[in-house]
Amino acid sequence: MVEQGRVLLGDRDAQQAGIGCGTGVAAARALAPAITLMARNPAREAALMQTLACWAGGLTPRISLTPDTLLLEIGSCLRLFGGLEAIVVAARDGVQAQGLTLGLAAAPAPLAAQWLSRSGTAAMCLDARAMARCLDRLPIDVLPDRAATALHRFGAKTLADVRRLPAAQLARRIGMEAMQLLARAFGEHPDPRADFVFPERFALPLPLPAAVETAGALLFAARRLTSALAGWLAVRQAGVRGIKLRLRHRLGETELKLQFADPTAEAGRFERVLRERLDQLSLTAPVESILLEALDVSPLPGRSRPLFDDPGDEPEAIGALLERLAARLGEERIHRLAVHDDHRPECASRPAPLFGPSAPGHGTPLPRPLWLLDPPEPLTEVDGRPYAQGPLKLLAGPERIESGWWDGGEADGKAGGAPGDIRRDYFIALSATACWLWIYRECRAPGGWYLHGYFS
Repeated sequence: MVEQGRVLLGDRDAQQAGIGCGTGVAAARALAPAITLMARNPAREAALMQTLACWAGGLTPRISLTPDTLLLEIGSCLRLFGGLEAIVVAARDGVQAQGLTLGLAAAPAPLAAQWLSRSGTAAMCLDARAMARCLDRLPIDVLPDRAATALHRFGAKTLADVRRLPAAQLARRIGMEAMQLLARAFGEHPDPRADFVFPERFALPLPLPAAVETAGALLFAARRLTSALAGWLAVRQAGVRGIKLRLRHRLGETELKLQFADPTAEAGRFERVLRERLDQLSLTAPVESILLEALDVSPLPGRSRPLFDDPGDEPEAIGALLERLAARLGEERIHRLAVHDDHRPECASRPAPLFGPSAPGHGTPLPRPLWLLDPPEPLTEVDGRPYAQGPLKLLAGPERIESGWWDGGEADGKAGGAPGDIRRDYFIALSATACWLWIYRECRAPGGWYLHGYFS
């Protein structure tokens, strides 16, 4: 990365070639003829820091931004994550999953953590004494240029050398600004920082470093935005029922709207559904930037966790499965059942769209089986009693269900459609195999017994 004709930051290959911070462009090309030089883009860096700040909401709600550093207050979150090591691993893995590298450090004072992270020492200081030992080993270049130049003339090389000098004379030599920085870094003066303000509405853009021609390749870039959305939702304790990904290209814009079975704030669910949709998408033009927008944000109620983790007990599991099926097969091929106001069992439920609000229904308070047979299965009758692999014991009933003339006259017994006008006496029965059945006796000629459903 180049700024004002000099190298500001280089990767590992550039460092091995002898190119460091401050190397001129001409010298860099001489040392590595195949080097790729990129101009610094402050606007793009600021947008990336905003995205990272939203992502960090999944670690802590208190975040402070500097032009090149993300400061997280984690003291109140250590118990939640199970200690400093666990939250450090979560932070490192989360940033690396977005294709970024980072310098990481922890300290009781924010400026100390900032200096230590830039030094690449990965120091993890839990108390002021350990923090002071780590800071003493830092070079004086962490101080402003004027102060560092003056201290070099004194022969000082580290902050430990600086702290051994008389304070009064030192202040006259390097200025009060540098002295105050030292006091803040070592925790001797307070260092208040303004908290990052999370946006009220989530709609983050992401310019791509190069135009992308295949939809599947967009997933890696979109991961930064889905991770940021998960952090933003964690801070707001909310979930979304839908998100919209806008793919911007020279010919206009392509929209992908993703729906979820229930409000969710999990980055993994966002990514799984997005992968299914992108795998089926053909781009009309190379994509130059993307934008992710949250739709239908609602509070996410808390819930108790089980004592032992069992993936089958997760209530989100069925919702995540339905979302993937809808993304792969099409939303029009997946539906759910909704209660419908009708006293006839065949008409008491109807297919409803998988996503979106459902019309409220008022089901009967009487027991009903989850599995209905279509059409009902005739039963053998012996001495007026129903048989199914043996005699059936009637536990409850009769419950009379009749009428329905508005659907086309008498019931014809055919499968599918409305049953028409019915007249039945329903019973709950116990079979010889200890299975609970829902049966009825036809009250019209020619009569007979029928099995209509199984209780779970």
